[in-house]
Amino acid sequence: MISRRPSDVEPNDCLPATLGSSERREPVSDYRVSHLDTLEAEGIFIFREVAATCQRPVLLFSGGKDSIVMLHLAQKAFAPARIPFPVMHVDTGHNFPEAIEYRDQRVADLGVQLIVASVQEAIDSGFVTEPPGGSRNRIQTPVLLDAVEKHRFDALFGGARRDEEKARAKERIFSFRDEFGQWDPKNQRPELWSLYNGRVHPDEQIRVFPLSNWTELDIWNYIAEQDIPLPSIYFAHDREVVERDGMLYAVNEFLAKRDGETSQVRRVRYRTVGDASCTAAVASEADTVEKVIAEVAATRITERGATRGDDRASEAAMEDRKREGYF
Repeated sequence: MISRRPSDVEPNDCLPATLGSSERREPVSDYRVSHLDTLEAEGIFIFREVAATCQRPVLLFSGGKDSIVMLHLAQKAFAPARIPFPVMHVDTGHNFPEAIEYRDQRVADLGVQLIVASVQEAIDSGFVTEPPGGSRNRIQTPVLLDAVEKHRFDALFGGARRDEEKARAKERIFSFRDEFGQWDPKNQRPELWSLYNGRVHPDEQIRVFPLSNWTELDIWNYIAEQDIPLPSIYFAHDREVVERDGMLYAVNEFLAKRDGETSQVRRVRYRTVGDASCTAAVASEADTVEKVIAEVAATRITERGATRGDDRASEAAMEDRKREGYF
């Protein structure tokens, strides 16, 4: 008997003898998973993990592009069933009407419960005090924490991404908050091999960020791939604006012209949608998703750095707010 070395064995020698040449198996096709497929799968896994381990989750939804993508992922995660938790908007009362119109329509289409935590109602009741300067972002925090306590939410999905801002880059996907809703960036749980620890003590919460590993460009590419509708404010349109500190603010009922200021009608779009009193637009001709993608790919400034005036209060403005309980 002649022994054969492994190198002498032909590829088809390992097939059963009963298979003829016409029945021999074809090589397995080359399978690839795209970058967006990987991000989508991770987001869906996170939604299902929270639904399985937490008793009363809620998804924060403002009608902004990140929360729109997050809601789309939640819909996919539980299809064909309905999303098994409510959505909540911490409403400053200083909203762009396009975002609110979209929010209400999207919630109605999906048949999910919408909870509105109103900053204006909190001001009217004396729970919080209207801050000077117009922006209500700072007083969103106590209104959010009050809603969490009232509805006994133990997990809150947020659309924050790590590429947005330095403080958000420090945050884990499962970000734990103590009984006062406060965040300690030095006291976070490890997340090795996508294993998440969802245990919380009474009155503690988890802030969950399914989009942590996404970038602004990922968001727009996914919107294009999935054909997700957006509020018109995200695309180029003509709007009356004033220029302050190098940013273009829309003139509206929440932001009036100062003495000596002149306004002009400019072709602009919004990269992020927040409080209308402190969120600026950018000059743009991008009136389609494809044009926005090309524009975002070429920019080197994050959307918050380019359009959020409240983030310029100090180097640690966002981290200070997050320590107090903000997202």
